[in-house]
Amino acid sequence: MKIVDLRSDTVTQPSEAMRAAMFAAPLGDDVFGDDPSVNALQEKIAALLGFEAALFVPTGTQSNLCAILSHCQRGDEYIVGQMQHCYRWEGGGAAVFGSVQPQPLNHQPDGSLALTEIESAIKPDDPHFARTRLLALENTLGGQVLSQVYLEKATKLARSRGLATHLDGARLFNAAVAQAAANGSDARTEAHRIASLFDSVSVCFSKGLGTPAGSALCGSKELIARARRVRKMAGGAMRQAGLLAAAASYALDHQVERLAQDHALARRLAEGLEGVEGLSFQVPETNIVFVDLLGPARERSAELLQHLKAQGVLATGLYRLRFVTHLGVDEAGVDRAAAAIRSFFQA
Repeated sequence: MKIVDLRSDTVTQPSEAMRAAMFAAPLGDDVFGDDPSVNALQEKIAALLGFEAALFVPTGTQSNLCAILSHCQRGDEYIVGQMQHCYRWEGGGAAVFGSVQPQPLNHQPDGSLALTEIESAIKPDDPHFARTRLLALENTLGGQVLSQVYLEKATKLARSRGLATHLDGARLFNAAVAQAAANGSDARTEAHRIASLFDSVSVCFSKGLGTPAGSALCGSKELIARARRVRKMAGGAMRQAGLLAAAASYALDHQVERLAQDHALARRLAEGLEGVEGLSFQVPETNIVFVDLLGPARERSAELLQHLKAQGVLATGLYRLRFVTHLGVDEAGVDRAAAAIRSFFQA
């Protein structure tokens, strides 16, 4: 039985063309700064998003850590959402490694942070308080796209109060593809529009873009120089990292626009669940479908996941059931998943 793996878009496998690009990549030693494939990727992603420089790192978690610790010092704080990855899902790294205090806020239904709550969270210049230095946002957040209008207002507010801004854009290109579809634009233009509002942006290549590993932090030359020091303290650079950088460059050239297919598959999955009693789902904006069990079924999420696994469908249920579409899934797989979920409730 072919497995339909909807746990995450991180489970993708590199295509044959991507493997060929990796195999052919010229290599050097990135610790010495002379891996040509890494340098080319850093220049490419920085130019694409409108920044002076970029830093290639193994993970999005390390990229966010480097960003926060480059913007903030010990005793500073950053404002962040309760469900943002750099607060909830990264082991408290900024606080543990940098003594930087998070100030988490609740999200609005659209994933945003209320502007009034952001402003209220900014501490006065008083030794009783941590110094508020940074506003961190995430786009997409749980598959939701933060609107360009909201991002403009939030970053303008931050600048007016002397704060730097960081975007966890792990799925930035998913947001850009969705925004491009709504605006009749193109994904690269929209990615640049989003990124231009921030002082730093982290981009993950190993999610929807389908590479084996790797993220990039983009920012000014000064910020990236500081981030390079943090990266060293957080484990350092990789050596012949050009193998991974070449995969990321290939993905940027060939696998951005195809994210629209993932979004269409997520909508198809949601449509396949319509009318099922005992569950509700959030209409997907990009490639993630969240499902909640209702009433008596609420306590059966673990049972449902086991039922799906027995039928060759993998999903996660850490706090809600989550199904993520990606380049390793097709229409047939999505239809199998929907049918398997429906059979659970019809049994």
